[in-house]
Amino acid sequence: MRAWGMKDVGRCRDINQDYIFLSEEPMGNLPNLFLVADGMGGHRAGDLASEYTVSRVCEAVTKSMQKIPFQILKGAFQYANQKLIEKAGESPAYAGMGTTLVAVTVQDDTAYVANVGDSRLYKIGGTIEQITEDHSLVEEMVRMGEISKEEARNHPEKNIITRAIGVSETVEPDYFDTKLEKGECLLLCSDGLSNMLEDAQIKEILDRRTDLRSGAEELVREANRNGGKDNIAVVLIESA
Repeated sequence: MRAWGMKDVGRCRDINQDYIFLSEEPMGNLPNLFLVADGMGGHRAGDLASEYTVSRVCEAVTKSMQKIPFQILKGAFQYANQKLIEKAGESPAYAGMGTTLVAVTVQDDTAYVANVGDSRLYKIGGTIEQITEDHSLVEEMVRMGEISKEEARNHPEKNIITRAIGVSETVEPDYFDTKLEKGECLLLCSDGLSNMLEDAQIKEILDRRTDLRSGAEELVREANRNGGKDNIAVVLIESA
């Protein structure tokens, strides 16, 4: 297993509220762990929310006695949600803070994924496939047939998310699993990347990468070239 991650403030923000975590080594009963979080909140609350949540997820994963990946991730998401709500109560400046979160662990040839919010996981090989589903208002509208995927990309309410860590007493992640074939890679990213690049552009960039680092750097570069309207977080994973 090889991985590379990076984040960038983008061209329009002063503070980076995205946070990433990569461990190619075992974390508790998981063989590896990769996370992307995109915080939200007032001045500095968003960056605290994403970093604090990732730290609490890692803490819970390390201590978990569960053996099944989805059970480990479920407990970690719930624990992080509870702790972030408690943290938000410590200061009026933290009121309303929360974060998206997408997590993956790869065991043998299967990727086990959990997500809340609109940070995504893609699988890229012969095609590009979005594995996660966004928890956002416009995605609900797409599912209901009210707008098309194309209309959703530029919808004025695109940034309204319907699920996040830290905003309610309970959190309900979605869970996915997908086989990882030789030559395929996984991409975790915040919406600062997916809003700036079409899926086809992401695939084209990763198809011509020389290694994971060059692929990640080019994705960030292109997102900034296309406007860089938000913070950008990228984590790439491939089998060794």
